[in-house]
Amino acid sequence: MIKRYICWLTIMVTSQSLAIDFSPASPLPSATLQDNHVVSKIGFGSCFDPEKGDQIFEIIGDQQPDLFLMIGDNVYPESETHDPNLQSLRNAYGKLAESKRFKTLRDQIPVMATWDDHDFGLNDAGGDWPLRSKSEALFEYVWVPGEDKRRTREGIYFSRTIGPVGRQVQFIVLDTRSFRSPLLSSPNPLIARYQPDDSLDKTMLGKAQWTWLEATLKQPADIRILVSSVQVIADGHAWEAWRMLPNERKRLYTLIRTTGAQGVIILSGDRHSAGLYRRDDITSYPLWEITSSSLNLPLSSFASNITQEPGPFRKGDNYFHVNFGMIEVDWEDRHVILSILDRRGQPVRDTLIRLEADQ
Repeated sequence: MIKRYICWLTIMVTSQSLAIDFSPASPLPSATLQDNHVVSKIGFGSCFDPEKGDQIFEIIGDQQPDLFLMIGDNVYPESETHDPNLQSLRNAYGKLAESKRFKTLRDQIPVMATWDDHDFGLNDAGGDWPLRSKSEALFEYVWVPGEDKRRTREGIYFSRTIGPVGRQVQFIVLDTRSFRSPLLSSPNPLIARYQPDDSLDKTMLGKAQWTWLEATLKQPADIRILVSSVQVIADGHAWEAWRMLPNERKRLYTLIRTTGAQGVIILSGDRHSAGLYRRDDITSYPLWEITSSSLNLPLSSFASNITQEPGPFRKGDNYFHVNFGMIEVDWEDRHVILSILDRRGQPVRDTLIRLEADQ
């Protein structure tokens, strides 16, 4: 009886979501990725304003990745004033659907997505945002297939493992918005927006997602692509990042170490600039993060007098122009190349990682 009731409730929730008017937004399906496919090239990017040029999608397609990850701020609403109908966000999704280059990319290449604050619906918003459930329903309508379990629970986090044994890539895509506690504002907002908050009751992922993440990291995989819309390792700024909830970041590092998860590579976006980051004191192998942002709204397009921010764990300089990220796997030589590519598809930052734990 209980199972029958849960099944009925799931059908009702899904039916209600489908009945909501999300126009002019529309679903954005993409090519199918088979579970046994050997993944050797992964593209990703963040921060795309559909009111601006979409040429970057053609350049990404020219790289012929096995899949492309949209890791947040995939659209920008024109207005983020309180609107229970989320009309501006719906309009932005409608505009993205009009992109012929993005449709061509989706027709040829599988696309997976998560969100950040602007496609969540409000700048810097977290779990206390009152419209988050409506925003999740809109996100799922656009990005999530109807049979996906994300439609039956709170939050849009998910995982998927692709490839045969010995060549398995596990994608662990976090939801850093739905459950995140409010951040601590800086006492001097002219210098910094936020400051680290040591409160033990603050969370980045929420209880259920933390439990899920631990179980997911214990699953077998050769490479694990851990997607966080906001930066994890970066320490040189006072914007949103895991460093603003230091106990939660420590918990993430501890979980990666204690689960014995090998081959973890962190992807992030958000910053309107790109960079490579590395920690050597977290696991038995170097832990790398690659940040790619923005697909068409880089810092150089709206800021002047840009300077390099402090970065004790950053390797090389930030890149402040249009970019996307690429991960290339050589399964024979057992190495991975992380690259930041510019608007022409040329690498501007890169590094090589050995898959063996002692490298």
